[in-house]
Amino acid sequence: MIQQKINNTDLIKSISNELGFLSCGISKSGFLDTEADRFENWLKNNYHGKMSYMERNFDKRLDTSKLVEGSKSVISLLYNYFPKTKKNPKSFKISKYAYGKDYHFVIKEKLKQFVLKIKDKVGDVNARIFVDSAPILERAWAKKSGLGWVGKNTNLISKKVGSFFFLAEIILDLDLVYDSEVTDHCGSCTACIDSCPTDAIYEPYKLDATKCISYLTIELKDKISNEFKGQLNDWIFGCDICQDVCPWNKFSINHEEPLFNPRSEILEYSKNQWKELTNEIFDSIFKLSPVKRTKFKGLKRNIEFLQ
Repeated sequence: MIQQKINNTDLIKSISNELGFLSCGISKSGFLDTEADRFENWLKNNYHGKMSYMERNFDKRLDTSKLVEGSKSVISLLYNYFPKTKKNPKSFKISKYAYGKDYHFVIKEKLKQFVLKIKDKVGDVNARIFVDSAPILERAWAKKSGLGWVGKNTNLISKKVGSFFFLAEIILDLDLVYDSEVTDHCGSCTACIDSCPTDAIYEPYKLDATKCISYLTIELKDKISNEFKGQLNDWIFGCDICQDVCPWNKFSINHEEPLFNPRSEILEYSKNQWKELTNEIFDSIFKLSPVKRTKFKGLKRNIEFLQ
C-alpha cells in the first residue's frame, strides 16, 4: 500500500514535468482550518469589494472534500508565464499574464491531459481540475503543498522561480505522499508595500482588493473613483508592480509556452494608438485573451481614466 502511494506520487510528479509545469506539490484534501478565520474576516471587512462571488460557497472554499466528495489529495501546480519580450515602456501597461492566449484555455487542456495520463497508468480515478474557475483557495493549497509561501504582497512566492506563474489544481480520490510546507522568506523586505501606489497592501500579508489596480481595472465594473487619479501608473489591465519589485523575481525564467507569446500590437502600440482603440480592433487584438474579461467598454474606461 505504501509503495503504491509512492509509485503514484512519482508518476504524478513525472507527468507534471512532462507537461511543462514548473512545480508540483501534493497535500491531503480536507479543511483549511488555518485559513477560515482570516478569510471570514477579509470578507466581513469588505476587502473583496464588488467580487460578490467570493462570498458564495464559503464552506467549499475552505474544504476540498466538500468541493469534490470522496477526494483524498490535492495536486497543486505552477505554470510559468514570465515573458521573453518587454512592452514599450512609454505606452500603457498590461499585466504580463495577459500578453497571450487566456491561461484558462491553455492550462485546462494540459490538466485534461494530466488526468488522462493518470488514468492510463493507475486506472479509473475520480478527479476534477481547477484553473482559477471554482471556489478554491489556490494560494493556500499551493502553500500547503510546499510550492512556496504567501508573501507580504499576498502572492505565492517560490525561492526557485519567483511569482510570475499561474496556479492550478487537480483534486482526486487517490492516496498520495504529501509534501511539507516551506518557510517564509520575505524577511524584513517591504519593497512590495512601499511600491504600491494605491496602498492596497495595508499591512504585510494583507490586501484591500478594492484599492488594488488589478481590481480597479478588471473586476470593478463601475466608474473608477477619482481618489485614484494619478495613481494607476499607466496600467490599463491588471498590475505587476508588487511582483516587479520583489527580489525573488530575479529568479524568474522565460516561459516556453508559444500560446502565451503576445501579438505585436500589445507590445508596440503607443498611447495615442490605445486612445483610438475601436471595438473592432479590440476584438481582433484580444481574441481569446484574458483582456476580454474587462470588455471593450472596460478597457476604454481605464484608458480614459488615465487622461
